[in-house]
Amino acid sequence: MRDKLTTVIITFVILGIIGVLIVFGMIAFEEITKLSNVETATDPVQWEENKNQVANQDKTLENNIEVPGIVENPLDKLIQTPDTNTNVDYSNVNVNKYFYNQLEEYSKTIYKAFETNKEEMKSGTKQIELGDSFSSLLSQTNGQDLLGKYYQSAIEAYTYDNPEVFYLSPNKMFLNIETTTRGNTVSYRVYINSGNETNYLTDEFTSKEQVESAIAQIEQVRDQILQNATGDTYHDIKMVHDYLVDTISYDSGLSKPYIYNIYGALVEKLCVCEGYARSMKYLLDSLNIPCTIVIGKGTNSEGQTENHAWNYVEIEGKWYAIDATWDDPVIIGNGTLSQSFKYRYFLKGSNEMAKDHTPSNTFTDGGKEFTYPSLSLENYE
Repeated sequence: MRDKLTTVIITFVILGIIGVLIVFGMIAFEEITKLSNVETATDPVQWEENKNQVANQDKTLENNIEVPGIVENPLDKLIQTPDTNTNVDYSNVNVNKYFYNQLEEYSKTIYKAFETNKEEMKSGTKQIELGDSFSSLLSQTNGQDLLGKYYQSAIEAYTYDNPEVFYLSPNKMFLNIETTTRGNTVSYRVYINSGNETNYLTDEFTSKEQVESAIAQIEQVRDQILQNATGDTYHDIKMVHDYLVDTISYDSGLSKPYIYNIYGALVEKLCVCEGYARSMKYLLDSLNIPCTIVIGKGTNSEGQTENHAWNYVEIEGKWYAIDATWDDPVIIGNGTLSQSFKYRYFLKGSNEMAKDHTPSNTFTDGGKEFTYPSLSLENYE
């Protein structure tokens, strides 16, 4: 009898313990349901570089204009990042540059974030915080796709407005969208970093010190050129044009580094059309002479039409075209360049320039359509 009583007591104790566990389990499940287990996801969006063809005066050459399209590349695993202040405000940053002024507000925010962090980005490792600026956009069904397009437009405009950031490699810069869900509340944090890359510098650089050394060399050349400036717009544009034509060699072999940027043009003295165009803008920007980089198609002397880059500049309230690359053709042997040939594409109006130059309003397939200044019909006289 005593054994039966003991068995009954033990049974009730076990059932009681099981009941308590069930109650605690139900409570815990309810709390988890309310909080939805704070969920964090990071979706980097990466730039993919395109290789294009460029027209040279004598032959068609391959070029690598760094205006890549944007592709989504989500990580396979959720990445938990430390809490970061999402209250980032770039509204007080003032920018007045040609392509920037054509951007939508979301793109302008990203552009201003680049401008604000410009110095620290020389390291290639600075994480650029955009905070919760895009929460309302990302709450839309197609919000992430829209943000990707705004990001693409921003970095295209930034690259073409600022040739001095030659050390940045957009295809190594990742746009991250971090989503956090608590119950019915969803918040978004956006930032840009180098993803799984060591940094987002071009392959020629590995540190801020190397970047600053290259900048110092460029600025030394720039100062030597600009010491001859007179303040007369025509004279100063011609001075810059002549310097580029007289000192740079066109890299027909496409085998050297830096050939697409101002370091190759001004320091190494070797580049392709993009290097000429970026250097023209860089130097004229330093003289406060309005100048834009133009990309499009050029039809060379052999009738071949390929991708090309040149400039528009403003003088006396009108815009004219300059193609320093085609004013500096590859000369076979020891030939010299005649003065008339040297200025075939200097301060030209649309009536003449349109014969073999066709601007493209998009820097990438499917990218934002930018506009260029309207050229004077006639050449500058």
